[in-house]
Amino acid sequence: MIPLKGDVECDCLVVGAGWMGLHAARRYAELEPEASVILVDAGRIGNNASGRCMGFAIDLAHNPRKHDFVEDVQGNLDELNANLEGNAYLRSAVQEHGVDCDWDPQGKYHSAATDHGVADLISFSKALDRMGQSYRWVEKDEIRSITGSKHYIRALHHPGTILLQPAKYLKNAARVLPKNVTVHENAAITGVQYGSPRHVFETASSTIRPKKVIICTAGHLTKFGYYPNTAIPVYTFASMTRPLTESELAQAGTHSAYGLIPADSFGTTVRRTIDNRLFLRNVYSYANDFEMTRAQVMDTRKHQQVAFDRRWPGLSKIGFEASWGGLLTLAQNGGMVFGQLADNVFGAAFCNGTGVSRGTAFGKAVAELAAGRSSPTIEILKRKVPPSRAYPKLITSLGVRFVTGRRFKKAGNEV
Repeated sequence: MIPLKGDVECDCLVVGAGWMGLHAARRYAELEPEASVILVDAGRIGNNASGRCMGFAIDLAHNPRKHDFVEDVQGNLDELNANLEGNAYLRSAVQEHGVDCDWDPQGKYHSAATDHGVADLISFSKALDRMGQSYRWVEKDEIRSITGSKHYIRALHHPGTILLQPAKYLKNAARVLPKNVTVHENAAITGVQYGSPRHVFETASSTIRPKKVIICTAGHLTKFGYYPNTAIPVYTFASMTRPLTESELAQAGTHSAYGLIPADSFGTTVRRTIDNRLFLRNVYSYANDFEMTRAQVMDTRKHQQVAFDRRWPGLSKIGFEASWGGLLTLAQNGGMVFGQLADNVFGAAFCNGTGVSRGTAFGKAVAELAAGRSSPTIEILKRKVPPSRAYPKLITSLGVRFVTGRRFKKAGNEV
């Protein structure tokens, strides 16, 4: 990647190179091949929350916390259609541009370890029925054979989800962006002055003067002067083992790779990766000033170890090779940012989860909007409510900690 120094002009600046920003830059450059596009990221591409996710490109998530999930057919269809567009755009990068990312379109297993988990799966199946979605039930013997774990008692397999290695995708996709895109890493924006005919964006070593800007910085969008005091920054945490040995793999199931979504949304998400690792995620925590400390990450590792012990007691003594956290931005009302924020300023943020598919679709759509195009996904996103103002920070942080703690405890053995 090219170092960014001095004064630079461009037709379009995209800020943030996660799922939204990377695909916004790609799509804008495709639609405007004569335009100069600059993509900047504050760190290294892939070494961010986008690259640290579980790598589920989900066409349709299930949310048993939402009481109208079964009844909200149109809302679910809107989500499905947007996410399918995101997945199709990801697929085109793999098939047309050779992006290597351990692409695996096997779908996902919604797994239950308790009776209340099974009840959540039944509720999810009713929503799928109303939407005309295909799925199949996976009974105890089969899910235990697939995973090698006696922890699970039932599962539901829903096709359509793609498993991938997220950091690998982001790094390799950045290398094959259209030729009119210039990528700059470690280029944090330190100052902004909006204006006409060009805006002014400052970094530590340069000044960028774009005609248009697309801001794709998740909750950090609020630091660019838009939707202040709306972001609720939440971290979720994961731990991963070293590659398992041949004898250890015999205890990890008959499938060489799989992805398990917990029936209870506060349970533990699990992946077995193609490089023979086990990867577990659980725990949500409010992030003061959008950050977490190493001590907090290591404290949550204890919860992943408990989940490991429950699922593979014969393996869990190996512990974890790495643990980390990643930012998830929520809004008080579940709203999101999408569209034109000011003259020649566009933005997309507040994914509220399902970030791989949804973020890709949102990034593609906001670039199309910035280029003066229209699409069904743009119309869907225009109907979304914007994020509402959050409660004061102290109240929000206490509220998040209370709700997540209660939900985590209620999930029980689904953790």
